[in-house]
Amino acid sequence: MTQPRAGSIRHLYDWLFRDRSTGAITIAQWPNLPLWLFLALTLAAWLARGVEPAASWLDIGADLALGWWAVDELVRGVNPWRRFLGAATLIGLVALITLRRAA
Repeated sequence: MTQPRAGSIRHLYDWLFRDRSTGAITIAQWPNLPLWLFLALTLAAWLARGVEPAASWLDIGADLALGWWAVDELVRGVNPWRRFLGAATLIGLVALITLRRAA
């Protein structure tokens, strides 16, 4: 079995993580509005546990904010890695919502 050449690994790394507009390596970014909303609504829902229907509405809001972020990353992600994160998050969110409805 042959070892991959260093140049091909570098090429894969560049393709996966390099921002197409700036040329910078982008693995993670500072949270944007949808992620801040998700974090705030998740915290509020956690604090409101046992206070229905407020906790349920806050959970729905958190799910919508995370879905907004995931779709935005999937569509407008700066590199394949960010688009993969968006797709994986969207798949996980759909699975979580499906499991909640089944319970």
